Amino acid sequence: MPDALASQVAAGEVVERPASVVKELVENCLDAGAKEVRVESQRGGVAMIKVSDDGCGMSRDDAVLSLERHATSKLMDKEGLTSIKTLGFRGEALPSIASVSRFRLVSCEHGAVEGTEVTVEGGKLREVREAGAPPGTTVEVRDLFYNIPARRKFLRSEPTEAAHIDYQVRLHALACPEARMIHRKDGRTALDVVATNDRRVRIGDLFGRDLLPKIQEIPLVEYPGMSVGGHLLPPEDARKSRRGQYLFLNGRPVDDRVVWRALEEGFRGALPAGRHPVAWLWLEMDSLLVDVNVHPAKREVRFHRPAELRGLILEAVERALRGGRRERGDLKERRTEPGAGGRPQEVGKGSGERCEQGPQVEKGETGTEQVGVRPRNEREAVAVKGEPVAPARGWQAEVQEELVAAVKAPAAPAFRIVGVLDRSYLVLEASDGLVLLEGEAARERILYERFLAGAEKGVAESQGLLVPVLLELEARDADVALRNAENFREAGMEVESFGGVTVQLRSVPALLNDADPKALLLDLVDELVQSAEGRVAKSLTFEKFAGELAKVGARGERCRMESAQGLLDQLFACDLPYCTPDGRPTLVQYSSSELRRKFGRSH
Repeated sequence: MPDALASQVAAGEVVERPASVVKELVENCLDAGAKEVRVESQRGGVAMIKVSDDGCGMSRDDAVLSLERHATSKLMDKEGLTSIKTLGFRGEALPSIASVSRFRLVSCEHGAVEGTEVTVEGGKLREVREAGAPPGTTVEVRDLFYNIPARRKFLRSEPTEAAHIDYQVRLHALACPEARMIHRKDGRTALDVVATNDRRVRIGDLFGRDLLPKIQEIPLVEYPGMSVGGHLLPPEDARKSRRGQYLFLNGRPVDDRVVWRALEEGFRGALPAGRHPVAWLWLEMDSLLVDVNVHPAKREVRFHRPAELRGLILEAVERALRGGRRERGDLKERRTEPGAGGRPQEVGKGSGERCEQGPQVEKGETGTEQVGVRPRNEREAVAVKGEPVAPARGWQAEVQEELVAAVKAPAAPAFRIVGVLDRSYLVLEASDGLVLLEGEAARERILYERFLAGAEKGVAESQGLLVPVLLELEARDADVALRNAENFREAGMEVESFGGVTVQLRSVPALLNDADPKALLLDLVDELVQSAEGRVAKSLTFEKFAGELAKVGARGERCRMESAQGLLDQLFACDLPYCTPDGRPTLVQYSSSELRRKFGRSH
């Protein structure tokens, strides 16, 4: 096999997309001891990627040798595989990148009079010459995949590829806060964070300073051969996906299920189902206790003592949460049930015991403000906890009036409402047996059809925010949100870019105007990422988008007897009342004959 072809085969593992090039080059910079790393990209990295550092640099011989396959100065013998202390070590990155691009490398050692410039085109060495250059190394990659058009066809849109590059730069800026990191995208500065020894400062630089008052420190916990420290957000800031979890092993960004399971176990009892904590963990471990050579991209590792690692993470997280309890009150008392949108709420302060009483019922779809379901006295607080206390008469009358106004002529089958089960299901008696209605599923169907109806009329009812919500997202999440800006608009949410990875939310749908805008947008972005990340980089159809928004808006809704009939009326006013937009049932029936069989009766 010719060397050029062998390098292109290797590039299939190393260079998946432009962000892969950035990852490999930035890791080389950090391995070289750089205190400042500059990344430039054009057109999503396809046209140009340029990475410069002020690290140790290379001599002429080393610069030429670095473009040979498997040539590395980071691994000298096979014993070194058991004690890897650098981010890169395979020696495949530079030759693989050079084999699928027009490649230029300029490097100069500290104290040297002159540097070296090497140019390669499609894996073929073109020129090696002396060049004036500052200490450090600069690598410029142009026309990525120009000689492999089939690979280039599989790249996403330029904004999506640019978002992945931005993510890699920010990820390594977080992994190594001691280095200044600069990213210029299409001629504009997208990121410039100064070096710091305080990881908390770097988190604030990358995720927004508004997080700093809420961040809790994970105290340093040490076990033999390993230690962990970092920061986390309180349970009420948990997300639907694991996109808010970052793990760095000896400065290397990695993913590991053992760590994430231990992290969530440490939050046990404090998080509602389906929510994941937000955390930044820096794990230091003896290199003999971990194998980082198990994944081509080095994102997955294998630990030799996973049980001890689990105990380490558990102890660290529990210590952090205990410290937070002393400052903010006991978490178990504050968190028992998820509220609207899946966000935890305090018991006795609006714990979301509502199914029909979704956000749109509290404030009203007609724009008139009604009395909400948050208990304002001891009597209502007791009712929220599930005790059979009737609500205040005036409050009940207001809700019932709006339910009558909000629905068309009742079209529900003849059900007798028996009661509420587990605050999640309505128990109904039908003409032939028993029916269970899941409140969250029913609310999802109702919201979905109302979103579609509003889009068909071309008038999406929205509620403007007095103060627009600014949200710093991960670059890939911001790309998904902005890609669906038109869908947001059709649903009554005005979402636009505010520069960099910050998006601005100016309004919310009138149907959800009592939801927390920030939580609503975050949850919806998580849903969109799961739906769209593995597809072509086009915005979702509005029907799909409306389904995701309805799912987020219905999450955490609870059932109550007072609103049961209104919920039934609204559900059976829908075109397809028996299932959610994604096909889950809203009602499940147990016929009389089936019940008799359950009790061993033949007739």
